[in-house]
Amino acid sequence: MDEEAKPNPNADAAPAAAEAAASSPPPPSSSESAEGKDKEDGEEEEAGDLVEKLVELVGEIAAISDFRNAYRRQFCNLSRRIRLLAPMLEEAKEGPLPLPEVSFSALRRLREALADSRELLRLGVSGSKISLVLEREKIMKSFQDITARLEQALGLISFDELDISDEVREQVELVHAQFKRAKERSDPSDDDLFNDLVSVYNSSTSANVDPDILQRLSDKLQLATISDLNQESLILHEMASGGDPGAVVEKMSMLLKRIKDFVQSRDPEMGTPVNTTELSGKDNMASPIVPDDFRCPISLDLMKDPVIVATGQTYERGCIERWLEAGHDTCPKTQQKLPNKSLTPNYVLRSLIAQWCEANGMEPPKRAAQHHNAPASCTAAEHSNVVELLQKLSSQNLEDQREAAGMLRQLAKRSPENRACIGDAGAIPILVSLLSTTDVSTQEHVVTALLNLSIYEENKARIITSGAVPGVVHVLKRGSMEARENSAATLFSLSLVDENKITIGASGAIPALVLLLSNGSQRGKRDAATALFNLCIYQGNKGKAVRAGLIPVLLGLVTETESGMMDEALAILAILSSHPEGKTAISSANAIPMLVGVIRNGSARNKENAAAVLVHLCNGEQQQQHLAEAQEQGIVTLLEELAKSGTDRGKRKAIQLLERMNRFLMQQSQAQAQAEAMAQAHAHAQSQAQVQALNEAQSQVEMQVEQLLLPTTSHISDRRDG
Repeated sequence: MDEEAKPNPNADAAPAAAEAAASSPPPPSSSESAEGKDKEDGEEEEAGDLVEKLVELVGEIAAISDFRNAYRRQFCNLSRRIRLLAPMLEEAKEGPLPLPEVSFSALRRLREALADSRELLRLGVSGSKISLVLEREKIMKSFQDITARLEQALGLISFDELDISDEVREQVELVHAQFKRAKERSDPSDDDLFNDLVSVYNSSTSANVDPDILQRLSDKLQLATISDLNQESLILHEMASGGDPGAVVEKMSMLLKRIKDFVQSRDPEMGTPVNTTELSGKDNMASPIVPDDFRCPISLDLMKDPVIVATGQTYERGCIERWLEAGHDTCPKTQQKLPNKSLTPNYVLRSLIAQWCEANGMEPPKRAAQHHNAPASCTAAEHSNVVELLQKLSSQNLEDQREAAGMLRQLAKRSPENRACIGDAGAIPILVSLLSTTDVSTQEHVVTALLNLSIYEENKARIITSGAVPGVVHVLKRGSMEARENSAATLFSLSLVDENKITIGASGAIPALVLLLSNGSQRGKRDAATALFNLCIYQGNKGKAVRAGLIPVLLGLVTETESGMMDEALAILAILSSHPEGKTAISSANAIPMLVGVIRNGSARNKENAAAVLVHLCNGEQQQQHLAEAQEQGIVTLLEELAKSGTDRGKRKAIQLLERMNRFLMQQSQAQAQAEAMAQAHAHAQSQAQVQALNEAQSQVEMQVEQLLLPTTSHISDRRDG
């Protein structure tokens, strides 16, 4: 549950800087964005295009990250809640079209609100840091407006019309409730930032400004380097060029200048690289030759703060940060495109550099104070122990690697503090590089260490950004049974983050998990089942799972009671049955008798999931066929009992099925009555025809008799006349 922000203690403050901010334009609204406009000239929008656009918008919003410090909580909350709508929209893509007017209108409202959300979130990443703080009232009003519009749009959506599964429906209802409860107010820390800026602005000269305030602003606004300050200056220049009121931008520029003057006064040589002669304090000719591995490939200087980029290359932090800030997205050394811009401290190399400096009588290079002291999550001694293990792990000695991986595995198992410490020390990229080792024991230790580390939330992101998923899938396919089990468990742990479901699904993990579910050990099957369940919550993975042959494996686990996997199998079937390919595969397997049997004899949870599968099967082209088959199996009485005594979800599913069954039986009854009426009418018509035929035959006989009698009567008359 989101924590409500406290009331703003400085709500009545209205200094000149606030007035200046008030005259600048608010973030773009839906009326100003192309995505938010209705199509003109009576052009009708297709429902499929609308849903596709919604999926794109949520994807774009999910890609926006690294928000400014100001209003960070509000930006993160809005982004997180919107990302949770992705499964609903993915299922809507596969749902029935065209949409009813009410749902279509609700989705259009949602699109407009999402378009505005995207613009607001972009402002929190790439907008002016100073402007963001000063425009407090407008920013908070935008949050409140967008939150209300998203809540209204979600409230109008009919899940039944969109054919949304129960699991996704419950998730969206939770998001809807969060939007409904949200009371977006500025945090006290945001108020402090605002008041500090106002104080600096109202000071008559720079000399009158409290240095502590300028230090806080520099730190909290992240305006501490030449690059940061130049970037902010560029944004303000673009604002002025884009039509923002000149006076407003001028005042913001004045604030920026005072912060810049303060930062430079504290560090006159800010941004100047430190070379090896300065580090050694000796003449160049007398200095020892620095090993190439210790030099930054960009500056060629001895590294003070080595960090690893996504390609595995190591650079001096300041150098690679400047490279990335210049807009480059490739590795300087390999020219490979960087999948992400994460930087992982290379503690092992740093320790080796320190040892080399000591051996050569040089003072070890000093890092900036704010970077990478021993993590607060562990003591200095523990951190030193982890660094020693990482040195062994990085060696070429197989025994050292195996021993270090085993020790890290055990350490990561013991406590959250150890997991944080190991992750902070930069162990994850090194472990990932060893997933492809041919040594069975080392591979088992490595993948299990990653599993244990992934329990710590921050390590999940580190594991993904280190490119671990292909390596984990490699172990899942080719490792020992223990390694395969723990690979599946690792994928489950990582898939708890919604964005990771897409990455894992695209890696080829699903067929390997299906294979483990089919022929693995009992523990391996359970690990595979939990991973598949989680991955299949994402609509895009359902088709992959069906095409990988998951349905027959699941049905086999349901019918084989000795497998002990009925619960897991039915839970996954309930998810897959909401997908067209899943429904077709289950129908083709003639699963109705088995599902009715589960409702008759299964546990409460299994009855619920079996009923959920039947709800999807008994909806669509083969609805009548499946309902008739279920009726023959005696399902009506079972559903009536489930509707009274089942779980809440089981009751809902039973009621849905009973309603469909009642409509089906009524249609059958009407069809039978109509057939009987037609048969009676036909019989009556036949009877009438027979009576008419008899009457006609009798008339013909009478006429023939009359004709036979006529000559006799005439002869008698002639004799009398004679």
